[in-house]
Amino acid sequence: MAVRVGVLGATGAVGQRLIQLLEPHPAFEIAALTASESSAGKTYGQAAKWRVDSPIPEEIAEMTVTATDPDEVPDDVDLLFSSLPSSVGSAVEPAFCEDGYVVSSNSSNSRMADDVPLVIPEVNAEHLDLLEVQRDERGWDGALVKNPNCSTITFVPTLAALAEFGLERVHVATLQAVSGAGYDGVTSMEIIDNAIPYIGSEEDKLETESRKLLGEFDGASLTHDEVEVAASCNRIPTIDGHLENVWVETEDDLSVDDAADAMRAYPSLDLRSSPEQLIHVFDEPDRPQPRMDRTLGDGMAIAAGGLRESTFGLQYNCLAHNTIRGAAGASVLNGELLLENGYL
Repeated sequence: MAVRVGVLGATGAVGQRLIQLLEPHPAFEIAALTASESSAGKTYGQAAKWRVDSPIPEEIAEMTVTATDPDEVPDDVDLLFSSLPSSVGSAVEPAFCEDGYVVSSNSSNSRMADDVPLVIPEVNAEHLDLLEVQRDERGWDGALVKNPNCSTITFVPTLAALAEFGLERVHVATLQAVSGAGYDGVTSMEIIDNAIPYIGSEEDKLETESRKLLGEFDGASLTHDEVEVAASCNRIPTIDGHLENVWVETEDDLSVDDAADAMRAYPSLDLRSSPEQLIHVFDEPDRPQPRMDRTLGDGMAIAAGGLRESTFGLQYNCLAHNTIRGAAGASVLNGELLLENGYL
């Protein structure tokens, strides 16, 4: 029997991607859709300006949207996927957890809380057991798990693949698609024929979330990795796909061939949404590119290329689809991990 799930913030860009991924999912059944008070009471077809690259499912279009309130969501919903703005999620998500709901959230609030697991399943699935600590400390019957920022998700799997060589310092410069800002985040007059070398709080997210993801959980507490990470974030006029330039310094010598082999060999998981090959490594110097490579592995794979040795260690580029792998798909993958590990 499929697990009954709901989507919090269902009308936004990530909420729409969540519906696109969940509607055909054999393990999940969409049973609740929530949005702002202005959308509550409308059918989803009336409330959402559907902009995802597939038709809105007919049965979803006819569902009634409710307010984002625990009292409005059926008790038999076992798992909620949250794409709420962090300003809303910081108050609402704990209320759902107190009421017994398990929440897999893409929102940025609470990602760095000591008792909230921040998870990329292929990288740190064992961190999910931090939920036991969370429930003990907060007295929740529910639980809250987070996926990281879309740009963090893009480069951290490649770092995990190189961790055996002893990560010391990482510099990353991002070229981020406009969809990462949401439908209303960047106006056309700002971004066309332009690049914006600042995205509020984004650099801090890459620098801190990456160290938490690469940290070690001993069953009681989480120790962050000591690697030094410095980030520069830029918005560019592509629609989907975050491209990143990465420089990695390691304790051990790291050749281009060793790095490519380690990335190609880095394992995926046997979860429905995990790609068969997690990291694709291109030999061509001009790959990956957003338009050509963002849909690798149905949008859930990481693409890498342009590997070369530099005076600042290994240099390479990496790319991921920011609203699939970097957001909605990451939340769904965490939902699958929760189900596999008996948290639902």
